[in-house]
Amino acid sequence: MVPIPTGVFLTAVLCLSLATTSPAQVTFTEFTVPTATAVPFGITAGPDGNLWFTELSSNKIGRITPSGMVAEFDIPTANSGPVGITPGPDGNLWFTENYASKVGRITTGGTITEFSLPFGSTPWGITSGPDGNLWFVVFDRIGRITPAGAITEFSLPNNAAAVQITVGPDSNLWFTEENFGIGRVTTSGLITQFPLPAGSSPFGITAGLDGALWFTEFDHNRIGRITTTGGVSEYAIPSAYPESESIAPGPDGNLWFSEEGFNRIGRITYSGAVTEFSTPTGNAGTFIITRGPGNTVWYTADSDIIGRMTVPVTVPVANAVPAVSSWALAICGAALTLVALRQLAIPSRKVY
Repeated sequence: MVPIPTGVFLTAVLCLSLATTSPAQVTFTEFTVPTATAVPFGITAGPDGNLWFTELSSNKIGRITPSGMVAEFDIPTANSGPVGITPGPDGNLWFTENYASKVGRITTGGTITEFSLPFGSTPWGITSGPDGNLWFVVFDRIGRITPAGAITEFSLPNNAAAVQITVGPDSNLWFTEENFGIGRVTTSGLITQFPLPAGSSPFGITAGLDGALWFTEFDHNRIGRITTTGGVSEYAIPSAYPESESIAPGPDGNLWFSEEGFNRIGRITYSGAVTEFSTPTGNAGTFIITRGPGNTVWYTADSDIIGRMTVPVTVPVANAVPAVSSWALAICGAALTLVALRQLAIPSRKVY
């Protein structure tokens, strides 16, 4: 994955400083998965313009179009427990099978291939790496699988329990360790760990536009930020016990996170200001969140729900600057597109 040139990065940040999103503009649409008690969990934007998701209980991979049409594909191994999913460098989707000790690959046409891990492995999060491989977490190990299916694993020290993984702005892989802290692994397998206060329970993690990593703290009611050198900042979530789970960049330049403890989605700015939005279905805690096509953010939720949140972005020309010409807006758009592609990690784009 090619690093973002400094000029493009700064241009994107400047453009985003002009952008605003008001709570009144955020709209929700929710869709029900056809299979009852499917428990949709992982979700990501696919290379075909659709969203792809895992069905933890019904043993399927789902695809939903931006307009809400759902298709489901059975996983060959019974009771495989699909969890994480990401676009791969080969134009396919890759997913983890937590119960079956496997990593799966599905084409956009629905053909599934499975690759076995060592017996007893419990893979969870997965992402496309900057080296053209897939990287995933297996509790006490970090795994790497090539598009051809060759697997290498790296053991974690300190009895760490890894959960989610993403590509950092430094082209390393960064991951959460729910019982220890935040970890970093190079593409050659060198691991560094950064401890957090006891009980933090970091879960979701994503790269921010500020050159740092942002993560959720499931048990500590906070959103955390860690620089690539290990400096940590934390920001409180207003609600008590939200059980923040997943975090992803949004189309408005802010970060968005799910709250499994409530039917809410949260937004945090780079200055740490948090706003929470209630989703339509009550008592349906939200699980995983990802950026979708256009100005949308998608999420999975309890009660077999796939949700779409539309987040319009406006540029307040009259209040921000005397005038913003069409060529300036075009430059902003190009810079934001390049950054978004870097963030979305689809082999030029990104995931969860």
